[in-house]
Amino acid sequence: MSSMAPVTVLLCDDHPVVRMGLRALLDSQDDIMVVGEAADGAAALLAIGHLNPQVVLMDLRMPGMDGATATALITANNPGVKVLVVTTYETDSDILRAVEAGAAGYLLKDTPGDQLADAVRAAARGETVLAPIIAARLMSRLRTPAHEMLTVRETEVLAAVSRGASNGEAARELYISEATIKTHLVRVFAKLGVNDRTAAVTVAIERGMLPSPGRIATAGSREARRAPK
Repeated sequence: MSSMAPVTVLLCDDHPVVRMGLRALLDSQDDIMVVGEAADGAAALLAIGHLNPQVVLMDLRMPGMDGATATALITANNPGVKVLVVTTYETDSDILRAVEAGAAGYLLKDTPGDQLADAVRAAARGETVLAPIIAARLMSRLRTPAHEMLTVRETEVLAAVSRGASNGEAARELYISEATIKTHLVRVFAKLGVNDRTAAVTVAIERGMLPSPGRIATAGSREARRAPK
């Protein structure tokens, strides 16, 4: 057993079963101690104030305040706290949002338990920890010419399209005008070298820019087959 004080950890995930599993795993380590849990980003911010953990295990997509927003606020206001993202999502947009927010690492929820524990220790030491597939994605992104990269907003627009949203629906979802949606799509088409919405979604999924949906509702629509007007 280590004579040093254990690494203190706060768990932030909206699924109680996930938090239960993470707690059981980490509490089995002599040098790691889970000091609290939170179901969303806002609750994590409040918990940090009185628990002062060294590491926060942060999910990304949660109701209320999402993980990337919470990570940015935590790193800005609590520089001594390290945020380690642990999520099921591995798209370029998710990875970049987390990295830009200041996350100390990015792991997937299928990471083996011993590797997750090692990642917590590494994060507490101030090291950056990335799952191999995430590191590969970031390297690929760095090698991609800047003119081919989608912005966060362009990715959000294309994600809405992949879920079957019309231009009007995407505009309402993202609180921007329909004309702005069309402008973003034109730029996306040019960057991906495609001529329509369905092809843009397909290429983006192939390149890891979007998650693979159960179905692409735009495939059979007339709007999906033509460029935005």
